[in-house]
Parts: sequence; C-alpha cells; structure tokens
Amino acid sequence: MNNIIDLRSDTVTKPTLRMREAMMKAEVGDDCYGEDPTVNNLEQLAAGMIGKQAAVFIPSGTMGNTAAIISHTHPGETIIVDSESHIYYYEHGNMASLAGVMPIVIDTQDGCFDTDQLEPYLQRNPNRFPKTSLICLENTHNRRGGIAIPIERMKSVYEMAKEYNVQVHLDGARIFNAALALGVEANEIANYADSVMFCLSKGLCAPVGSLLAGDEEFIEKARIARKRLGGAMRQAGILAAAGIVALTEMVERLAEDHENAKSLANELSELPEFGIEPEKVQTNMVAFSTKQLGISAPQFAKLAEQQNVKISIYGPTLVRLVTNKDVTRDDVLTAAEILIDLAKKQLS
Repeated sequence: MNNIIDLRSDTVTKPTLRMREAMMKAEVGDDCYGEDPTVNNLEQLAAGMIGKQAAVFIPSGTMGNTAAIISHTHPGETIIVDSESHIYYYEHGNMASLAGVMPIVIDTQDGCFDTDQLEPYLQRNPNRFPKTSLICLENTHNRRGGIAIPIERMKSVYEMAKEYNVQVHLDGARIFNAALALGVEANEIANYADSVMFCLSKGLCAPVGSLLAGDEEFIEKARIARKRLGGAMRQAGILAAAGIVALTEMVERLAEDHENAKSLANELSELPEFGIEPEKVQTNMVAFSTKQLGISAPQFAKLAEQQNVKISIYGPTLVRLVTNKDVTRDDVLTAAEILIDLAKKQLS
C-alpha cells in the first residue's frame, strides 16, 4: 500500500510513544472533585507556561472558546470577531446558541483589528445599543494563512479594550506556533489577552484536549461553563498525561513543521498559477488557488487524494496544506511533485 501523505491539518497527528506510555501509567482521580493529580499537574504547568494564574483542562478548543465567551459575557451582549475567525467561521454559532451573544463582524487584512475599527463599537451608548463586552483575537490565524499576529498589534487592541473596560479573549489554538514565528515566549503573546485557549491536539500531537487559562476568578466561571457544556470529565488524567508530554517535549519540535512548510511553499511556487508567495509563509500552513488551473478546489483535492495526498478545501478555489509531525521532509517534497504534476495536467 502506498504511503498516504496527509496534509489536511495538524490535527491528524498520532500521539508519540512517550505519550502512550504516560497515559498507561497516569495516576488518576475524579477531576470533577478536583482530585485527579495528573490533570492538576497539567493545569498548573499550562498556566505557568502561558503566564496566567490558573487553567482548566477542556476536551476541545471549540468548547474552550465557548466556555470563555460564556464566562466573559451575558446573554444579549455583543462580541467583536474577525470575519475569518475560527470562532465565527467554524464553531457552529455557539456564541449565539449557547452563550446568547451576537457577533460584531469586522473584516481585517491580517486577522487583527486596527483600533480605529474597534473604537466606534466600544463608544456606543449602552442605553441604545447592546453592550460590547468582549473582543476575540486569534493567533496564529487559521484562515488568514496561519500568520502570526505581531505582539504590538495585539497590545494596541488590548490597551484600547482596557480603556473601555472590555475583556479580550485569545483563540490561541496554535499559540506556540505563533511564539516560534515571532521569536518570543508564548506568555509574551498571552500577556495581551485576559483569557487564552490553546490546543494540545494539533502540532503538539496529544490525542485529545485543550487548555483555557486566565485569572482565578475567570477560571472558576469557566469550570462552571465547562460543566454546562458537558465537558467535565472524571479520570481525565489518562488524557492529561499526554498533554504534559506535549507541553514538555513537543513545543520545540514545531520548528520542523515550519521549515517543512517553507520548503513546501518554495517547491510549489515554481508553478506561478498556484499564486504562492513563500515569503508570506510564517508557520505550518500553505494555501494556494486552483482558479488559474480551471478546476475547483474540491475537484483538485479529489485528484490529489487519488495520488495519496490529502489536502483541505478552504473555498471554491482555495486549498490549504498543513505540515505536521507525521509528515517528513521527503513527504513534503513528494507531495509538491505530485501536486505540481496534477496542476500541469490541468493546464495542458
């Protein structure tokens, strides 16, 4: 059987042997009583790494973002989100259906708001308009090409939010990728958000789980929100054990994914019709267009899968490729060769 090169997402990564061993040996207890020592250790480790007072272990990033919105807001209020943000685009309307808030959707060039885009909404008269209680940022930004939002941009948003007594939540699903790209520690990014969600199950390769971090009062609210959402677990230390390995052994390895993504972009850029600019690839994501090939993204993805290369569909003529632990440099070069060959056949 030919090797399948899966570039759909870094969520497809398999847990490492060390993770499996840690899971087998994990000391556990009932986390709903706060008695799972491995979960407690993971939460303390995560809070320290991200520079917050406390953290709570949550089954998924979507649940983490939803719990954050519930904890920061009240029904009937509004939150500000980027038009291409994961919270707005992929979380099935949780902000409205579960948190009871409405989005103010702002289009940005790079996933981060300019202050002049924000201030008109923050200045609105609360007697006439719903209160704006939360600003959501995303770093790295998924649908903006996996770009890392510069800290200065986040700082300007955070300072304006504080001026108007508004909270900031960071969807930091890939915050360690952002930190690597920006050459900083993750806590320097998290410093400009009141709460941060980050995932263990993407590039860090854990099988399950995310962390939501913030101050102690916020995390107490988030634990209640997690319970309401069905995310409170029992002997969750089996899962948390893999998360500890992810945070202690897998963060530095992300550099390999970034290097492979750059190599992939460089190879694919040899075909101008893809419209790839390698210098814009900052982390582990590469996107290209199939428009000039005269074929839709779903059709191109189907052809690629027939050649054992799996890619994501991101629009009618847009596809995304994500490097990850289970894709080697040789895999990347092979995939590039296959994709270029498929594209040339469409052009001929």
